[in-house]
Amino acid sequence: MKILGLHHVSALTANAAKNYDFYTRILGLRLIKKTVNQDDVSVYHLFYGDEQGTAGTELTFFEIPMAGRNRNGNNSISALSLRVPSDAALHYWKDRLDQHEVPHGELEDQTGRLTLSFEDFEGQRLILVSDEHNSGIRGGVHWDRSPVPAEFGIIGLGPARLTVPVAEHTVLILEKVLGFRYRTSYPSPVQGQPDVLVYEVGEGGTGGEVHVEERTDLPAERLGRGGVHHVAFRVETEAELREWVEKIRSLQMHNSGFVDRYYFRSLYFREPNGILFELATDGPGFATDEDLEHLGESLALPPFLEPRREAIEAHLKPLDTQL
Repeated sequence: MKILGLHHVSALTANAAKNYDFYTRILGLRLIKKTVNQDDVSVYHLFYGDEQGTAGTELTFFEIPMAGRNRNGNNSISALSLRVPSDAALHYWKDRLDQHEVPHGELEDQTGRLTLSFEDFEGQRLILVSDEHNSGIRGGVHWDRSPVPAEFGIIGLGPARLTVPVAEHTVLILEKVLGFRYRTSYPSPVQGQPDVLVYEVGEGGTGGEVHVEERTDLPAERLGRGGVHHVAFRVETEAELREWVEKIRSLQMHNSGFVDRYYFRSLYFREPNGILFELATDGPGFATDEDLEHLGESLALPPFLEPRREAIEAHLKPLDTQL
C-alpha cells in the first residue's frame, strides 16, 4: 500500500467556456475529458492534462455557474503548482503571461527551485515550478498540438499548498497514514508565521510534494470560483485502493468508501483540518471510451450515465471543444 505521488487536483470555475479558453489557449494544456460532475450531472467537469491524460498531470474543474468568488483563508488548498521543464521555461512563461495580460509575481527561489506565481481569470492561485533539478517523479508527455513549444510546456502537477490552522494535525495524517516523509521547510511569506513544511511521497520531487502552511491569522476559507475542491494522490491498482478503504475505515475516519469514477477508482476522506483528500487509481485512464487522438472533443459519459444522455445534454450549455 504505497502512495505514488499526486494524481489530480480539482477546482471550481463559474464559466466553463472561459476556463477552456484559458487553460488550453494560454496555458497550452490538453482537454482530455469533457464530462459532467457525477454527483451533479447538471454541470460540466473538465479534465486537462498531458498528451495522454497521465495520472499526475491532471488539473480538473467543476463548473458551478452561480458560484461566488472564493474567499481565501484557512483549511484550504491555497495554491496549485504546474511543472515546466527548466528555468529557461519560466522566463518564457513570464513573457507569455505578460503578452496575455495575466497577473503574475516575480521569479523566486523556493527550496532550490525557480518558481513563478500567477492567477487565472477567476483568481485561481497557481505556481509554475521548474523541473531543472528534479530527480524524483517524472513529468508527463507534452501535447504536440499545444500552442506552447515543447521545450517550455507544462508537464504535470507540482506541489499543492495546504493552508491550515494547526499544521501538526495535517502532518499526522500525511506521515502516519499516507506515508509521506518530511523533506525540508522554508520561511512563511507572512512575517510572524511558522515556516512552511515540505512533505514528499513516492519517488519524491516536484510531482510528489505537499507544502503545509500553518496560518494563525486567517478565517476559514469560503469555497467558490477560483478555489480548490480537493487534491488526489496516486494508488496503483484497484485492489490496493480497496485495502486503503479498509485502512481508513479502521481508523474511524469518515470517508466515501469505494467509488467507481469509471476513468479511475476513488476513495475520499477529510483530514483533521477539513481538507478533502482523494486516493485515486492510475487507471483505467481517459482513452477508455474515446480514441486517444480525439480526447475531450465531445461530451463523454460513463456507462452508468449514458442512458440519461439526452436529458443531461438538454441541461448543459453547449461548449465547443472541437479543434
